[in-house]
Amino acid sequence: MYTLFAILIVITCLLLILIIMIQNPKGGGLSSAFGGGNQIMGARKTTDFLEKTTWTLAIILVSLALLSNFSIPRSTSEENNLIEDIRPDNTGDTEDGFEDFDIQKELDITNDNEN
Repeated sequence: MYTLFAILIVITCLLLILIIMIQNPKGGGLSSAFGGGNQIMGARKTTDFLEKTTWTLAIILVSLALLSNFSIPRSTSEENNLIEDIRPDNTGDTEDGFEDFDIQKELDITNDNEN
């Protein structure tokens, strides 16, 4: 399911890039190519169509991004059980994992080896 959302997000992004690249920020772009006044899809209608398409794709992109959050695979109890099975059994160790570790004794041994 997550893969489907990822593919749809990529397709939406590509379409959004294409639509934005067609537009010209100063009113030109594709709409300037249709300069006639009484055309079926004139300059004003082309601009409206590109603007509506941009907004629609942007809303779809945000919606897909939010919906994909719900389809992200989460860890389950089975995975947690597998992790617990793989961990070594520390029943004989102390709580922090150190057995009879004396720092002063270790420092003395280190100092003796250096001299």
